[in-house]
Formats: sequence, structure tokens, C-alpha cells
Amino acid sequence: MKNSNTQQLALEFPHRPSLCREDFMIAGCNQEAVGTIDLWPAWPYFAVCIYGPSGCGKTHLANVFAQKVALTTNHPYRIPFVKASQITKEMPHTLFETSRQIVIEELQTLSDQEALFHLYNTYRDLGGNILFTSEIAPARLDFELKDLKSRLNIVPALEIKAPDDELLMALLLKLFTDRQITPSPELLDYLLKNMQRSFSYARKLVEEIDNISLAKKRAISIAIAKEAITTLNSDLQFSLF
Repeated sequence: MKNSNTQQLALEFPHRPSLCREDFMIAGCNQEAVGTIDLWPAWPYFAVCIYGPSGCGKTHLANVFAQKVALTTNHPYRIPFVKASQITKEMPHTLFETSRQIVIEELQTLSDQEALFHLYNTYRDLGGNILFTSEIAPARLDFELKDLKSRLNIVPALEIKAPDDELLMALLLKLFTDRQITPSPELLDYLLKNMQRSFSYARKLVEEIDNISLAKKRAISIAIAKEAITTLNSDLQFSLF
């Protein structure tokens, strides 16, 4: 006999977050970074770095940059996005021949410093552009290759800081909307007063709320939000030990 109390597991249906320029929420914590992306191609230097904690919008801004390149240069396809950990010495000229503009993500994960040194020089000397993203400011990264370190220290570095109340509220609303969910003002107010104040936590929280709602086949409510916060906080506390 089937147990009527058994919870249904939530199925993992993919959802596509909106990454257009008009969907990026501008506030004091990210205004400088947004302004720099908007300024391209009139950058003061051939490269810039946007850094900040996970989930703060670096990838979103990198996609805005890619879209602007496509519109400005009639580039026929998306410019390359390359993780710093995957850069090899064979890449610099191949990448430049593919696209004059590239995005180097997760600079803090770089392993082959000499490879990035050559890629940097190639784009600088031949007239390209690099948008770096990183969780840590380039000046604070412990690179042993002094020539690379000195070059990265020249790159303008723009920090995306922790969100204020206004931005955090807008972020929660966007995250729910990306999942085709319309949260009530009371729910958003409850979350804002009780959640940990970070971009990454907001993303995990909305996902957990959605998963609980689907598993229990219940509409999203403050009770479900409370359960999601309790679960996330327990998971985070457990991960510290």
C-alpha cells in the first residue's frame, strides 16, 4: 500500500535567468561596475576587472558586456568566456583570432600564470579587450609571477559590494520572477528581515523555497520560507565543522 505521507520529490526543471542589460539592478554597491561596462569601447585601459562575492552579478555583467560587443561590432557569435583555471599557453593567439574581446572568469582560480601573462600581452599589444571577473581583487591575489602581478595591478578593478535593502528586495523579486513565481509583499518583507544578507544566500534561499513548495505541492508561503531559512542556516552551520 502506498504511504500517503510520502513527500513527492521536486523535479529539476531548468529555468533560464534573464541576463539582459535592462534586467540588471543598479544600486550604489554596483553602480561603478555597471558604468564601466556601459562605457566600453571607450575604456581608459584595454582591460578591466569586476570583483565581488559569488552571486553578486559578475556573470550577468559579463553577459551584458558580450551583448554590447555583439551590437557594437556586429560580432556574429558570442565572444569567448574562458575560466582562468582553463587557460593554456596555446590559447592567446587562437583566442585573439577568434575574437578581439573576451571574458576571463574566476581569476582567483588561475593555475597557469605564464599562460595568462602571454594572453594579457597579446590582447594589450594587438588592440583587444579583456573583461576579468574575480571573487578577490587582483591586487590581493597571490601570484608568484611578478610580471603578471604588476600587469594585473594596472587593470582598473571595480568592486561589487554587499547589497543594501533596496537591491536585496529587487534581487529576491527577480529570482522569483525567473522561476515564474509572483511573491507577495508580505513574503518579501519576511525574507528581507530574516535572511542572511548576501547575493549567494538570496539565490540559495529562493531555490530552496521553490523546491519545498514543489515537493509539498503547496503554494509558497511564509511558513515555507521559514522552513527554507531553517534548512539553509542548518546546512551552512554544518558546513563550518
